[in-house]
Amino acid sequence: MKRIFLLFFSVILFSSCSDKKGTAAVQEFRISQNLSYQDTNNELLLKSGNHRYRISKDVLPYKKIMLMNSSLVGYITALGLQQKITGVANPEYIYSDAVRQQILSGATVDIGTDQKYDVEKIISMKPDAVFTNYMANFEATYRLLRDNGIEVIFLDEYLEQNPLEKTAYIKVFGKLLGAEPKADSIYTDISRRYEELAKNARATQPRPSVLANEMYGGQWYLPGGKTQLAKFIADAGGSYILSDNPDARAVPLTFEEVFVRGKDAEFWLNAGNHPSLTSLLNISPNYAKFGAFRNGRVYTIAGREKEKANDYFESGVLRADLVLRDYIKILHPELLPGVPLVYMKQLH
Repeated sequence: MKRIFLLFFSVILFSSCSDKKGTAAVQEFRISQNLSYQDTNNELLLKSGNHRYRISKDVLPYKKIMLMNSSLVGYITALGLQQKITGVANPEYIYSDAVRQQILSGATVDIGTDQKYDVEKIISMKPDAVFTNYMANFEATYRLLRDNGIEVIFLDEYLEQNPLEKTAYIKVFGKLLGAEPKADSIYTDISRRYEELAKNARATQPRPSVLANEMYGGQWYLPGGKTQLAKFIADAGGSYILSDNPDARAVPLTFEEVFVRGKDAEFWLNAGNHPSLTSLLNISPNYAKFGAFRNGRVYTIAGREKEKANDYFESGVLRADLVLRDYIKILHPELLPGVPLVYMKQLH
């Protein structure tokens, strides 16, 4: 009886171990709550929001890609792989000199605008993949591209509210474009510099009060307390006037509501891309009532512009360290003597 029991126990134990070995979970690499991937022997399993992809290793690394959003260009150029970009939408919004030169030479073509993409051109050029932010009203376009054998990958980096998680999207491009070691190195360097800067700034007193954004269409869309800008301000050693708000989105407020909170704010950040204080005042004469305006402490995100292109929305998407450094330079200039602003610009 004892021998039968031991034999039965051994069979159960062996079966259990075999099952565990056969169904061992593949490690999930989490970029953010919205983006993650799993790397198997034969496939890259990518999860982006509600979208799932099973990408065969046989087609990787991608050799020809197209971008429907200029905000994704910074990741590719940082990897030095801009030659893989064979098409872009809204080329007038591209800041990168290298990509602009490719557009001029014809190596990178114009595939339309975010109002109407040139689907026939995209299909005829047969890119390995098209990268874009997901827009529900273009579902028919996406379906047509997929039906013609083109992978459409949605990467909604603009939804990320943690600056370093947005930076980490470069890791996915590294996996897909055959530059994983370089992508990991870039992320490591940026995150290290960001944390070093933030550690020093967060410990600095006093913390100046900060107002942000501007009026648009009769509403002041003030970033919520859980947004990326709110985190940047906190990490830069500032006190944001809406830091107690629980929203991870812009909050529409009246001028009067913002004035009550921000009339005495010491700094005004991300005040559009106006060329001067006078230009800002033309939008609303009431702006002159704010202390930050009267003291000339108003900053825009127009530090790196070329015609319609603004690098804050291109390389700035990746370079969280440089964006944070700008905010620290503004709020605590004594911490960064001799360091120039990159993406920000003071209005005069």
